[in-house]
Amino acid sequence: MAGGHGYIDHELAIDDMIEYHYAGFTTWDLADIYGPAEDFIGEFRHRLSELKGKEELDRIQALTKWVPQPGRITRSIVKENIQRSLRRMGVISLALLQFHWWDYNNPYYMDALKYLSDLRDEGIIKHIGITNFDTKRMQIIIDSGLQIVSNQVQYSVIDRRPEVKMIPFCMEHNVSLLSYGTLCGGLISERYLGREPSTAELNTLSLRKYKKMIDAWGGWNLFQDLLSTLKRIAQKHNVSIANVASRYILAKPAVAGVIIGVRLGIVDHRNSNMQVFNFSLDKLDCDAIDAVCSKSNNLFEIIGDCGDEYR
Repeated sequence: MAGGHGYIDHELAIDDMIEYHYAGFTTWDLADIYGPAEDFIGEFRHRLSELKGKEELDRIQALTKWVPQPGRITRSIVKENIQRSLRRMGVISLALLQFHWWDYNNPYYMDALKYLSDLRDEGIIKHIGITNFDTKRMQIIIDSGLQIVSNQVQYSVIDRRPEVKMIPFCMEHNVSLLSYGTLCGGLISERYLGREPSTAELNTLSLRKYKKMIDAWGGWNLFQDLLSTLKRIAQKHNVSIANVASRYILAKPAVAGVIIGVRLGIVDHRNSNMQVFNFSLDKLDCDAIDAVCSKSNNLFEIIGDCGDEYR
């Protein structure tokens, strides 16, 4: 629903959201800037209430974001934007508000977090997280006495930058990671085993972004070695490549969950995604994955800490 990923059939999308809910996928990641995403949550909640009653709504976690343009932040600006999200989503409080800030040289992000903390204390927000902040800025936030429960960062078999500084920091300060890009927009799958996508196939923002990430990591030939290794492990456990890649990150310290992108009303991977909970990777599996990745370039040295690709 973020935009940039193709046409959305409104009715099919809501129908799909209902089916994901019935299958047990009850947590949604979204943002105020993701096109109609917050509105879709509101409509989804309304439809589910009609079908199953209002008590069913308690099972839903809709984790949104606030992504303001850097500039002077006031208490009224914060409250106005949070109330807009509440109205769009049809909720009286936000389960998790994830805050993103584009420009560290602009210091008003600390003001924003302080005003968000005030709203949390009022019960309008249940928990505050951040999105794509680096470890240095997390240290500043924690040292200022502000409480955050999570940081949403890119983390995959390909992109292990969180392991350098972020995870040790999170373990020390009881902050969880919500990991996205775990499947590299779908490139970590059987579909691309033995073949490289054409330019025309890279038809979403995610696919274009993660293809560049793979190129920086080590290129398509090394990526094929990784896919082949993941495939052997997947066959051993009777699951998919995507399941193995997800399970690998879910087992990492500080990781509370991985965020899987779904194209509502277009592609359905519900049954496959459910398999991630039915197996575990052993040491031989992890060693085989790590052996391939040891041949790759160091993305921390090339890009920097988590979120630096956006700055």
